[in-house]
Amino acid sequence: MLRYLPFLLVLAVWIYAFIDVLNTPEKEVRHLPKVVWVIIVLLFGEVLLGPIAWFVTGKKRPAAGRGDGGGPGRGRRGGWVAPDDNPEFLKGLEKDRDPRDDS
Repeated sequence: MLRYLPFLLVLAVWIYAFIDVLNTPEKEVRHLPKVVWVIIVLLFGEVLLGPIAWFVTGKKRPAAGRGDGGGPGRGRRGGWVAPDDNPEFLKGLEKDRDPRDDS
């Protein structure tokens, strides 16, 4: 079974790259038309040149370390923040607070 592992890994990367090319919108494909990328991934998939070329240069990737936090309600690493750490949520609580309820 272990001798089939390299073949299965190459096959998995090949299939993943092919599906990724097909699911990527045309405007996010770089350097070549999408049809050409499909052909490259299919023709050179057995030696992983096509999938590696696609992963490295074919698809636009979000810039790393933009530092914007990913938008409202997002933490520094792009995950959701807890409600008590979200300033917008805390402001909403102050607006909804009943002035008669000072316990």
